[in-house]
Amino acid sequence: MTNKVLLLFAHPSQDRSEANAPLFSIAQQMPNITAVDLYREYPALHIDIEREQQRLREHQVILFMFPLYWYSTPAILKEWQDLVLEYGFAYGKDGTALHGKTFLCALTAGGSCDAYRKGGYNNFSLRELLRPLEQTAILTGMHYLPPFALFGSRKAVDEGRLAEHEDEWRRLLNALIDGSLDLARAAECEKLSGEIAALVR
Repeated sequence: MTNKVLLLFAHPSQDRSEANAPLFSIAQQMPNITAVDLYREYPALHIDIEREQQRLREHQVILFMFPLYWYSTPAILKEWQDLVLEYGFAYGKDGTALHGKTFLCALTAGGSCDAYRKGGYNNFSLRELLRPLEQTAILTGMHYLPPFALFGSRKAVDEGRLAEHEDEWRRLLNALIDGSLDLARAAECEKLSGEIAALVR
């Protein structure tokens, strides 16, 4: 079985992006992925609700891709959620359009992995900080997977870590498309980055 992946990319300052832009470019070149640059498509934030809902219907995997800003998504992704995930479509009476789909986030974080833990600089793990998105997946009947994250993203290029992350990104995307990712095991992880080799069947 081949899955179609809908990747919603949100980066308000792409000209300064050293990691997100090349990762998005990789996704754009892969088959069975619809890669949408939300800021380019909706520069005035006038989101086409019907088009976005139809995109959701046509894909089995929904992926948010963004830099972590103040422990959350960039503004357009919140706007997208507020408008597109309507009662009667995504949840509530007759709101079953997303049931059974897989949802995850691919993001970059400026801090180190150790900064995202109890007692660390940011006090909480990345998965804990993303609980609102996890609950969104639960409410809408989707299978939630933990984030695929590049930590210390500001130094990733200088430290030579981006190429390895790109390779794992390609493997994750391929596994989501061909269904070889062990979703049950993946769901139990704190994060997917660094774990993909062990999660692909």
